[in-house]
Formats: sequence, structure tokens, C-alpha cells
Amino acid sequence: MNPKQSATLFEDAALRRPPPGRDVEVATPGERFRAFVPAPLPPQPPVEWSPVLRRRFDDALLALGRLDALTTHLPNAALLRYSFVRKEAVLSSQIEGTQSSFADLLLYEIDEQPGVPVDDAREVSRCVAALDHGLAALRGGLPLSMRLIRGMHEVLMAHPGGQAKAPGELRRLQVWIGGTRPGNAAFVPPPADQLAACLTPFERFLNDEPEPTPPLLKAALAHVQFETIHPFLDGNDRLGRLLIVLQLVAEGVLREPMLYPSLFFKRHRALYYELLNDVRLHGDWERWLDFFAEAIETSATQAATTANALLALVNADRDRIAGLGRAAASALAVHQALQRRPIASSAAIGKATQLTAATVNKSLAHLERLGIVAEMTNRQRGRVFGYRDYVDLLTRES
Repeated sequence: MNPKQSATLFEDAALRRPPPGRDVEVATPGERFRAFVPAPLPPQPPVEWSPVLRRRFDDALLALGRLDALTTHLPNAALLRYSFVRKEAVLSSQIEGTQSSFADLLLYEIDEQPGVPVDDAREVSRCVAALDHGLAALRGGLPLSMRLIRGMHEVLMAHPGGQAKAPGELRRLQVWIGGTRPGNAAFVPPPADQLAACLTPFERFLNDEPEPTPPLLKAALAHVQFETIHPFLDGNDRLGRLLIVLQLVAEGVLREPMLYPSLFFKRHRALYYELLNDVRLHGDWERWLDFFAEAIETSATQAATTANALLALVNADRDRIAGLGRAAASALAVHQALQRRPIASSAAIGKATQLTAATVNKSLAHLERLGIVAEMTNRQRGRVFGYRDYVDLLTRES
């Protein structure tokens, strides 16, 4: 079902529910305006679980289960993790207007010139680093908390353009969404002096206080709440989307962050923002939850399909490489390194494989003749190679 087709199924529930929060008057030297302070989660009155909505969540959980089971059986799951995390970062940043592609990001990460402004690729790279920071903190024993999220924000903003955005610090100024000032904005988040009152119950909700919430429902509700509170001067939207994947890993729904829901949000960008706003204005949680569950189901199914396609490609290419005879062992080592970093310099491949430069170059020549890799720089020294079909599979959907 198209996301818009289910809209009328949830209108009655929305009409009976008040907005999930309150407006407060804010007076500044320049103007007076109203800002929105959300009520604590979970929603009150509770979400109305129609048969359609229950089925949506059941289907999403089944799709997540299939994806998680797949990662436990893939021989190259750790290699795929590198690419899937970067795919989510690219797509989430594109929603915000960044032009960097997956290939641009990989080129930037090996100190090559991407095909877009360096600032764009750098911002996406910080998005990857922020998710990696959050995952490492979780696995180091830190609970999902504002301390962890602030650490992610500090990493996200660790670039020249982010230094003026108070990295890792809650905002002390009013922000707004759309318009040129709070008075004509599409939405005005809580005033800075209300952040503590909003974030304390939000953090408790993330940790199942005062009562547990099913993980997928929790991720859906928390995404709206975080976006509504908008606790930082910049980077809130990207952090909010990273939090979805982070929560599912923290809750044990996924062992690896192999999900990229931003592809669905990007394809339905206008509806995505419309539904977030409808929760704030009308308390329309049911329609948002329907959309969110479809996003997760679609994303998990796409991720599993892509993972299987990559595995089939790798196996087919490995069989072709095995036919090289004595040269096969070195070429297979280079092939393995390119699964971890599908775009890499010959020097980096040598470092990853511990092969001599001469052996790496001979192996790359064999892989070029087989049509597995392509040289991307057209130069004699410092050459860069791409695992062509592997990168194509990762970028085809977007």
C-alpha cells in the first residue's frame, strides 16, 4: 500500500486526541511568538491499535527478523556493515540537501577529491563517525542516554562548519523550522529553558521508565519526540534518524546496523515531514506509526535483498578469480580488501593485505581484465580502484 493510501484509516483517532503538548508564549526583544513543548511519552490517550496498524508492525518486525537472521549467516557481514552504515549516512544527509553520493564519500575518506564540494562529503563522513561513536559507546556499556547522544552530536559537528554550532552542548538559543524567524516559522520547538523538562522524561522513556515499551514502537515514538524537542542548534534531523538504527541495535532487534530507513524517508520526504508535523498539531500518532512501520519493513526487505545480491556477486567473482591459477591467492586477498572498502588506493590495498606493491598491482591488473575492478584516476602513481558492480549494487536503489 502506498503511504498516502492508508491516511483515512487513522483520521478518526486523530480527531479525538488533543495535541500532544502545549504552546507557550515567548517574548524576545524583537517579537513575541509561540513555541511548542511536547508532553512526555508514551502518548496519552494511548495509541489506538487498529488491525491494520498491528499488521503493519507485525510485518515490520518479521522483516527485521529476517534481516537480522541473514547477518548471522553471512560470511561477510562485517564487511557489509562498513558499506551499509555509510549508505544510511549518505541518504540521511541527502534529505538535508547534501549532494554527496556513496562514491563521493568513499573518495573523500581516502583523501581523494569527490565529485561534489568537499564540505558535503565531510558532513556525511561525520554522520558515519557519529553513528560509530554511538555504537561503540553502547558496546562499551553506556546506556542509551542524553550523554551518549551529546557525544554523537559532538562527533557530528566536528568539522569547521560545525564549530559554531556548540558541538555536544544543548542549545541555549531558540531555534525554528521553516520561515525566516520564529514568528513566521512552520514549527517552533521548545524554548531553551524548557529543554531539561523535556529531555529528562525522554531519557527515562528510552530506558523503559516508568514502564517498558516494545522496541519498534519506542523507536517510532522517540523519533518524533527528539525531532520535536530539537535539543541542539544543528544536526537534530540527522541525529534523530541515526537514533532509529541505534535504538534497534541497543534493544537487540538487530545485531548489526544494517538498516537504512532514510532511503524510504527520502523517497517520501514531503509526507515524512507532514506526518511529523501532524503529530505535533493534531496528535495523529496512528498515521505516523503506520508510515514508520512501512518504512522499517521496506528498508529491512531492501537491505536483505541488497545483502543477498552482494553475496551472490562476491561468490561469482571469487569463482572467476579462482580460475587465475597461481595468481589466484593474491587476487583473492585484494578482492577481500575491496569488499571492506569498495573504493581504495593501491597503497591502501597493500596495507590491508600485507602484499607487496608489485603483487597488488599485478592482482589489480588481473581483476581489471576480469571486469571486476576499474581504475578511477587515470594516473600512473597513487591510482585508485573501485569494485565496480559492488558499488553499483549499493547505490542502485538511491
